[in-house]
Amino acid sequence: MEIEVVKDTKLELEMIIHGENHSLCNVLRKYLMEDEAVEYAVYGIDHPLTGEPIMTIKTKRKNRPREALLRATQRLKEETAEFKEELEGI
Repeated sequence: MEIEVVKDTKLELEMIIHGENHSLCNVLRKYLMEDEAVEYAVYGIDHPLTGEPIMTIKTKRKNRPREALLRATQRLKEETAEFKEELEGI
C-alpha cells in the first residue's frame, strides 16, 4: 500500500490510497466518523476495476486530520488483533 497526499491543510486531508479497495476504506471511514473531532470522512473510487480510493478527512476547529487518522488506524489495529485472537481460539 502507498499513500499519496493530495491536500494537507490544518483541517482537511485528502489522500489517494494506492492498492486498496472498499474493504479498508469503508472500515477506516467508519472509525473516523465515530471520532468527535471529525466533521466528515468520505472516500470515492472513480472506476470499480481500475480506480483507486481517494479519501477526504475534515476535522472540526483545532483538531488535526492526521491525528484523527492515527487514532482510527490504531483502533483498527486493536480490533483486528482482537479478532485474530478469537479466530485462533476456534
